[in-house]
Amino acid sequence: MEDPFGYCEHLVRGADKDRFLATLFAPAHCRGALAALYAFNIEIARIREVIRDPMAGEIRLQWWRQALGDSGSGEAMASPVASALLDTIARFDLPVAPLVAMIEARAFDLYNDPMPTLAALEGYATATSSALIDLAARILGGPATDVASVVREAGQAYAVTALLRAFPRHASRGQLYLPLEVLERHGARPEDVFAGRTTAPLLAGLAELRAIAERHLEAFGKAAIPPAVAPAFLPVALVRLYLRALERFRLQPFHLVEVPQWRRQWVLWRAARRM
Repeated sequence: MEDPFGYCEHLVRGADKDRFLATLFAPAHCRGALAALYAFNIEIARIREVIRDPMAGEIRLQWWRQALGDSGSGEAMASPVASALLDTIARFDLPVAPLVAMIEARAFDLYNDPMPTLAALEGYATATSSALIDLAARILGGPATDVASVVREAGQAYAVTALLRAFPRHASRGQLYLPLEVLERHGARPEDVFAGRTTAPLLAGLAELRAIAERHLEAFGKAAIPPAVAPAFLPVALVRLYLRALERFRLQPFHLVEVPQWRRQWVLWRAARRM
């Protein structure tokens, strides 16, 4: 079987370039473990992309629950991502509960139920993005107790911005992460989202969500991050860049906004220099 950690690195390089670049600023002995963690995130986050129906996705998520529960089983070890993740859990004494919670949160992705409230969105972001940062920090420097207060803010900023960037793609397939609570506050309708209609109420709802991401980013920016665990937070340095790009295209909410890779690399490099 191909080297599991090499496989994970290749997967992250292709599917999550921002986090892959962030791993390059981590100590060499941590990079493989970070790649395994991020590869696991990719595997459960992209299930919706490859399934035909929600039941198939539920089966895949259940497979991951069992893989985490049956450490070292033959079936789990046959998967390079699972093999590398289980090795990482053992070597760095990672808690399994947050990984299971990430799996549970991803069940929402399988269905077309809209995100009901801001609180539900924040819970989703905490269970996915914040947990990923926390686990990466544990790999880099042990239990992240010193940065626990900023992990949530960092994860919220990153997750909300990522969902805003993915809004056109989600809308095209009937998914809605913009909370109904926000839509209703501005008088927007889910039907307009799914029909690809740009309306003033929808623009107002998206503007509110951008402002929420900005507030989380500002709260994160006020904290001091220990240099040892800073690479875990490095992708958050891209949030402002992405928010500015989204702001420029604010009147075209169904346009998929891209930021050139060279600009992302430059921002990450500058942020890493300040670590």
